[in-house]
Formats: sequence, C-alpha cells, structure tokens
Amino acid sequence: MLGAKRIVVVKGKVLKDLLVTERNREEILASVIGPSGKLRAPTFKVGDYYVVGFNEEMYVTQLQE
Repeated sequence: MLGAKRIVVVKGKVLKDLLVTERNREEILASVIGPSGKLRAPTFKVGDYYVVGFNEEMYVTQLQE
C-alpha cells in the first residue's frame, strides 16, 4: 500500500477511514490483515487511497467520488 494517503477499511457495516502515518502503522496492519495472516479481500486502489473489505453500499459511494 505504498504511496497511499489513506486506507478505508470495511468490516460488515463498520467503516474505518485511516490517514496513513508512521504513528498508526500498527493500527493499519491490524485492520487490513485477516485471520489467515494475509491481506483482507477484496482490496483495491482508488486514486491515492485503498479500500479493504466489502460493503456493497460503500463501494457505490466510494466509486462515485
């Protein structure tokens, strides 16, 4: 997720919008890594941010921006 300015993490209906800084690196990793130890899916890049996780309603909103 090199070069990202923010990461939007979705778990069910809960959306977490994280600005990427060195200080919140551990929080970001804990949010985007699944129980298998791998990056949660789906993950995609939109402009200068990433979206991790699935919520159809959120996808429609994020992709319209």
